[in-house]
Amino acid sequence: MGRRGEAEMKVNIEVVDGLAEDEVLIRCGRADEKIRKLYQSVLEQARQENKIVFYKQNREFYFPLDDILFFETEGDHIYAHTADDAYLVKYRLYELEGMLPRNFVRSAKSAIVNVRKIYSVTRNLAASSLIQFTGSHKQIYVSRYYYKELRQRLRERGHYET
Repeated sequence: MGRRGEAEMKVNIEVVDGLAEDEVLIRCGRADEKIRKLYQSVLEQARQENKIVFYKQNREFYFPLDDILFFETEGDHIYAHTADDAYLVKYRLYELEGMLPRNFVRSAKSAIVNVRKIYSVTRNLAASSLIQFTGSHKQIYVSRYYYKELRQRLRERGHYET
């Protein structure tokens, strides 16, 4: 029992290898106000983590992260590339790595790619390999250092055959 006779809540975290998407399960005896508040809090936290504001000229843009092909460093700025445009973001790559969903993976020191948008990877054993995206002429390189992790994430998505 917790304070003043209240039942304690058991909290567990289960890490599942190869899980395509994070899932939060609330198991309870009844859905009372305390559980509803917990549910709303989890939903709000998940929404906040995926809210990235994109900038171009004097405008702010709000669109789903799945529209992003890749994030790339250009000089002192980070740009989010869609199929036909690029938008400034006000985060560093390491910050984005911590807040983006699992379908985004580092491909080089200066880039993070969306594995759901990859059409092909042209392997180069001596240097960086070329990534091409579905529905776009844009391409980017994956360095040899990050290639193994990218390949693993592509396997998880079912888009890569060995």
